[in-house]
Amino acid sequence: MKRGYLTIGEQLTVTLARLMHGITQSAPYRWLQRVGFRGRGFVIAAPSVWLLLFFAIPFVIVLKIAFSTTVLGIPPYAPLIEWTGDQALAIKLNLANFAFLLSDALYVNAYLYSVKVAAISTLLCLLLGYPMAYGIARASPAWRNVLLMMVILPFWTSFLLRVYAWIGILRTDGLLNDLLLTLRIIDEPLVMLQTDFAVYIGIVYSYLPFMVMPLYANLEKMDLTLLEAAADLGCRPWKAFLRITLPLSVAGIVAGSMLVFIPAVGEFVIPELLGGPDQLMIGRVLWNEFFNNRDWPVASAVAVAMLVLLVLPIMIFQYIQGRQMTAHR
Repeated sequence: MKRGYLTIGEQLTVTLARLMHGITQSAPYRWLQRVGFRGRGFVIAAPSVWLLLFFAIPFVIVLKIAFSTTVLGIPPYAPLIEWTGDQALAIKLNLANFAFLLSDALYVNAYLYSVKVAAISTLLCLLLGYPMAYGIARASPAWRNVLLMMVILPFWTSFLLRVYAWIGILRTDGLLNDLLLTLRIIDEPLVMLQTDFAVYIGIVYSYLPFMVMPLYANLEKMDLTLLEAAADLGCRPWKAFLRITLPLSVAGIVAGSMLVFIPAVGEFVIPELLGGPDQLMIGRVLWNEFFNNRDWPVASAVAVAMLVLLVLPIMIFQYIQGRQMTAHR
């Protein structure tokens, strides 16, 4: 039956088709084709330009400041490259900023504490997120979207407001203590705010969806006939899980763990609001150096060192994983 109108999806499809037609007929696109950008190269160029503008260039700027010297002025660091009296360029690299990070126990302890908090939080997210992702993946298609929406729903609220809500829940006269006192589980309020417990609660609550979604995407694509074959051969459910489901979901576990661990190491808001003054994570150290001490070179060195500590293990893991995949082919 013919209709005199288009649905929203059809209108969007027509609009995108017209937009792509206009792009392919434009002069810049034809020039890119002449210099060698065709199809796949044009698609790869867009994210490459994005990474160049918003990752590579800012990182180079921070790296340049990390090798500078602190001065009283605006900006509060000396230029890295200067003209000398004989019309020559002089590059002044100051390695003392990185040496200072190793000589001062404050930064070493902050790095170690941040890695410990991030590792424990990642493990807790995995222990909570794996059963959730498994249950969603094995649920009926009618309930699957509803359960996924419940996982994503907290993102519709401001991250800062959600962290502030935990202050009202965990304080001594908060909701959790009132509930425990009403149920006569405790005799006096517990001190939960400004402790490690509060920091772990905040990080796990905030980053749990980042663990659930990759695990769900992995478990949902799993071939269930493998479990049926194992059951036909007399394998018990828990043994089939350990020998089939768990090994096949390693990729989802690694992806979810990275999505939780990496931002948790540099977390600033949650330890600042829920943690105590003695729980010094590297994100708070970075903030203090930039805005309180106005020592931009040391702060940049802290940021570069943190990035190196996070990126190198990931690159090594991907290299080993690529070697294993190549060996299995």
